[in-house]
Amino acid sequence: MFYLALFGLSLLLTYLIRQYAIKKSIIDIPNERSSHSIPTPRGGGLAVIITFFIGLFIFRESIEENLFYALLSSLPIIIVSLVDDIVTLSSKIRFIVQALSALLALYFLGGVDSIDFIFFQLNGWWLNIFAFISILWITNLYNFLDGIDGYAASEAILVALGIYLILHNNLGIIVAVAVLGFLIFNWHKASIFMGDVGSATLGFIFAIIIFSDTSGGNIYFWLIMLSLFWYDATVTLVRRYQNGERVTQAHKKHAYQRLTQFGWSHSRVVLYSIAINVIFLLLLYGIPREFWVYLFVFNLIMMAVIMKFVDRKKGFYD
Repeated sequence: MFYLALFGLSLLLTYLIRQYAIKKSIIDIPNERSSHSIPTPRGGGLAVIITFFIGLFIFRESIEENLFYALLSSLPIIIVSLVDDIVTLSSKIRFIVQALSALLALYFLGGVDSIDFIFFQLNGWWLNIFAFISILWITNLYNFLDGIDGYAASEAILVALGIYLILHNNLGIIVAVAVLGFLIFNWHKASIFMGDVGSATLGFIFAIIIFSDTSGGNIYFWLIMLSLFWYDATVTLVRRYQNGERVTQAHKKHAYQRLTQFGWSHSRVVLYSIAINVIFLLLLYGIPREFWVYLFVFNLIMMAVIMKFVDRKKGFYD
């Protein structure tokens, strides 16, 4: 019943924020880099974040104190992202705020001193540098991949279900119901967009949960369940750099964007991504952890095959 109430709250808040965004003309106007053609209200991710933090405070007693405060470190990102959704800010300002939040979160987590890859373990102070860079990258790549209706929201729900079912963390079900209420409005054709306040904050939340527990091979869960996002974002970034492009400039070269340019509908792209994630979620659930490393290798091969498939449909340099 409690989770149903959170879902209803997310649904109501999304509706109210949509009405407010329309009234105040907080609208995403399509341009040559957009994957949509109709002016659409943005900032709906605020409903997700508010709902999540209400659930977080209600469940506070069952959440480790260091993780609780690390998640609260997202507040500066929420504020700067919300402002950016209303009046565009420079990427430097957003990056500085994200960096401060990442440092604050790592402080509350007590740092990262080891990462367990099942067969071996990494140790050392330098892991904090790796964690800092990773938190920034995950925060931004989740924002980069929020470009078509329902894509970032559906990814968040499936990752969150994995957090709950496989990592046995109640935060997962809170994220899932908070995002589901928004997804009702964001499914194609979306009547409201998530905005940076939703996508960047969700990326940060996932990153913090990742580095709150790097034992038992959990890192493979994250590498696999977020593979559609981090693989696409990383390969695209490297290709653009090799092509001499300005990597901080907006573009339409991610795999999911090229599929829509080829002619696939938003819904088709999202449904295929959901199917892929469901397959790997079931495999992670059913396969013993000592075999996750092999599942990760299979996942990498599948991501490479998917990228080749997209390249044939719509070339990266076309």
